[in-house]
Amino acid sequence: MRVAMDYQNSEKVKLLIKKGVKIPNPLTVEIGEEVDVDRISGDGVVIYAGCKIYGKKPLIMSGTKLGHEGPVTIEDCQIGYNVELKGGFFCDSVFLQKANIGNGAQVRNACILEEEANGAHAVGLKHTILFPFVTLGSLINFCDCLMAGGTSRRNHSEVGSSYIHFNYTPNQDKATPSLIGDVPRGVMLNQGPIFLGGEGGLVGPSRLGYGTVIAAGVIYRGDYPEGGKLLIAGEVKKANSDFYPGLYWNIARRALNNINYIANLIALRQWYLCVRFQFFQEDIMSQELYEGALEKLDMAIDERINCLKGLAHKMPESAEIYQKILKGKGSQKLLNQKKELFDKWQEIENTFYSYREKTGGASERVAFLEKVAQDREEKGSDYITVIQGLQKKWCTKGISWLQGIVDEINKEVLEKIPSFKNVDNR
Repeated sequence: MRVAMDYQNSEKVKLLIKKGVKIPNPLTVEIGEEVDVDRISGDGVVIYAGCKIYGKKPLIMSGTKLGHEGPVTIEDCQIGYNVELKGGFFCDSVFLQKANIGNGAQVRNACILEEEANGAHAVGLKHTILFPFVTLGSLINFCDCLMAGGTSRRNHSEVGSSYIHFNYTPNQDKATPSLIGDVPRGVMLNQGPIFLGGEGGLVGPSRLGYGTVIAAGVIYRGDYPEGGKLLIAGEVKKANSDFYPGLYWNIARRALNNINYIANLIALRQWYLCVRFQFFQEDIMSQELYEGALEKLDMAIDERINCLKGLAHKMPESAEIYQKILKGKGSQKLLNQKKELFDKWQEIENTFYSYREKTGGASERVAFLEKVAQDREEKGSDYITVIQGLQKKWCTKGISWLQGIVDEINKEVLEKIPSFKNVDNR
């Protein structure tokens, strides 16, 4: 059996070399028997020593380099043009043109690194979406985030080295996604960068606006969606207190940030379906790269809905503990919020899934898509060139279309949980 597997691996490696893939040390490269070598381009692809490729859905497009700094393991990733994955483990994620990441990386499950997004060494990502140009330093754990901002590799959003996004709570839930930037404005690739200083952290779920700078060494626990400020401290420190497992003292900010995050992902899905789609039609591999990205977006939406569902299902226990501790003297509004989130969960979930297929307001969408199609015809199929070439009035239409989707989802969900309305989410 082992001889047969070794022979099959050898034959696949030979086929790749015959296609033009450069493999300096073929005996150290392992290709899974399930891998379709037709989904690996032979044009400018380099696979260095110690690399492994597994799964039925890997896609590797021209110019990609794997393992220049250390061995790389690929499992069901879709990799676009001129990507460099220099060392580490990469699973069920998508890397668009010129994305790159250094040695020691672990990138898992539903990550999307868009054009020229990049990271240095020892970066851990899971359910993370980085818009074009976003840069991560070294020694970073940055799971369950979406980060946008910046206009080029010289003017980009950045996360400093030794940074953590705290995405798991003492009550063992992960309803903690952070929106760093947003989708409606972020996709226009014309917003100011966001900077998260090194040796710091962000406690999810958080919302930060464009132009935000968090000073190095700060653990930030709040929201600043307006952006444009230097933040040098987190929330005001409170005195030590007892910890009661299962108790949530405040759920409004957590719930509202989750709802808004999901709404932004759904808007991004429409952007991919209606806009991005136009830039993946050159050949079959480009189309499969697009399908991979759309699959990861669906995975991301499902994950966030499931995590919020998990939080909702903890509310009866939380309410019981709260009443016991405060002996009936607690906030009735908080109790109402917990009850509504639990009782109305199925309606909330149905709203999220129904909006996945809604395309948003027709007036702005149709005009904007026609303009993008026209510019693509005139300027070519480079996504960044076309989007950054849009005049301000067209960007405004596009933003209005996508923000309309986000606002409508937020409004629809809040109609089902009225005790969350008019909450100061700061």
